[in-house]
Amino acid sequence: MKRIFLLTIIPLLLPVLVAAATARNVAPGDAYNMVSKRDGLYLLDVRTPDEFQQARLEGAHLIPIDQLVNRLAEVPKNRPILVYCAVGSRSAQVVNYLARHGYPEVYNLYGGIYSWAKKGYPILQSRP
Repeated sequence: MKRIFLLTIIPLLLPVLVAAATARNVAPGDAYNMVSKRDGLYLLDVRTPDEFQQARLEGAHLIPIDQLVNRLAEVPKNRPILVYCAVGSRSAQVVNYLARHGYPEVYNLYGGIYSWAKKGYPILQSRP
């Protein structure tokens, strides 16, 4: 009985286990260190164009969350990815989605750009 249960439940949990192994939340300080030290880091902003125009991280690529599925090919699989939004909820969804779709190293900026700015880390506040 236990064996049948495990054979049934393990395939269902596999995507969750894979996502948990490759997708992580990072605090603003850790994210700042990543941005400062990693030349190959891909910054992905999943907010709206208006939000992006108001404030963004230097070098960020804008792909709003509602466009991600259609623009997934723009996100490189061979680089670490730091995803952010305003407060971290949209980016958390995107990070889990990317992990489930085979992206090996994906990070969510916990607290979003608001927590980043609150710590005094640099943001751009003009038109891209």
